[in-house]
Amino acid sequence: MTACHSELLQLKNLGMASVNILRAIGINTYADLKRTGAVEAYRRIRARDINVSKVMLYALQGALMDIHWNDIPPDLKAQLVSEAEMPDQGNFSQATA
Repeated sequence: MTACHSELLQLKNLGMASVNILRAIGINTYADLKRTGAVEAYRRIRARDINVSKVMLYALQGALMDIHWNDIPPDLKAQLVSEAEMPDQGNFSQATA
């Protein structure tokens, strides 16, 4: 296991399968995930035809916030889903971490 794997695995909500998916879209560190944001990372995953549920979106945001994905407030979950489902406009807002 590389140091990058280890760093991502230390984040809440992320296991080896999630880390491998993140690596497939070019996210190798916490800094990469923070820079990209949960919504954009989720959109990139979906664009690669990797079948993930909305829980992956919540897990990514939870990892950034250092909380379990199930503890994300419902209004923030709704905002994340809304942003993730918006047509690609080349300019993504990020939910606050």
